[in-house]
Amino acid sequence: MNTPLPSGAQHAIAHGTHAAVVTEVGASLRLYTVDGRDVVLPFAEDELPPAFSGAVLAPWPNRLRDGVYTWDGDELQLGLSEPPRGVALHGLVAKVRFDLVEADGSSVTLAHDLVPTDGYPWPLRVEVTYALDDDGLRVTTRATNPGTATAPYGLGFHPWLSPGDGAVDDCTLQIGAAQHVTVDERLLPTGTEPVAGGFDLRAPVPLRGVSLDDAWVAPVREADGRTWARFTRGDGRTAALWADATFEAWQVCTGDGIPRVERRGVAVEPMTCIADAFRTRDLLVELAPGATHEAVWGLQLL
Repeated sequence: MNTPLPSGAQHAIAHGTHAAVVTEVGASLRLYTVDGRDVVLPFAEDELPPAFSGAVLAPWPNRLRDGVYTWDGDELQLGLSEPPRGVALHGLVAKVRFDLVEADGSSVTLAHDLVPTDGYPWPLRVEVTYALDDDGLRVTTRATNPGTATAPYGLGFHPWLSPGDGAVDDCTLQIGAAQHVTVDERLLPTGTEPVAGGFDLRAPVPLRGVSLDDAWVAPVREADGRTWARFTRGDGRTAALWADATFEAWQVCTGDGIPRVERRGVAVEPMTCIADAFRTRDLLVELAPGATHEAVWGLQLL
């Protein structure tokens, strides 16, 4: 009997010196290299992905307090996937299988049809396309509500950026955002504040000795609507991550205290909303019956 890989089937794509592997489980970005250099922290195909590595975070990213929220007058309860903090973490598709829709060598499209449950009683089709070209990696997500009622929806991604042959302490980080999200002891939002001091990452900041598990909003956008995060490594190369106008927030985690990723890389996560959005409605997408929400982000090694 063939034992299935923990991350399922492996979908390899390539273009020139760019190569990536996307997994069946979680539609996760397991590997992305340019000129043979890691852009994200890879994980082996025969191991469980550490700390949501490369996963799609839908229909909500980050944490939901007590897994409880109210929608159209009904109180709904989701499972607590991070019991120590008493929260529902990172949605419902990060650990499920995605079906192959299409592949052509330099791109692959995977989709998952979410079954309604007591905690999220809406059908949802999540379709993700990873594509490589001369500009790097481009990721397009289309979420469609085939049901008859409006559904709450948010999206995030969880790439762990690689420091190359060096250490995180040798790197700098720049995040294009003007507001920092304040949190309580459960890492749930309590408000926002103008960026200042160590939370002002609008210019590159050295990461030596810096521990982060924080979110930023009010993204700084270029003329095309993109917002950028730049992770510059000790070797002088920069992993530059951009997100289109549908993404309203960035989350950054240096992995301190997290097994298998602790300060081995930095998670830089584009998100359409921040934590607890099902409860607060802040930046939340209300996905109408028959509607499709499309979001695009990309990653380059400069």
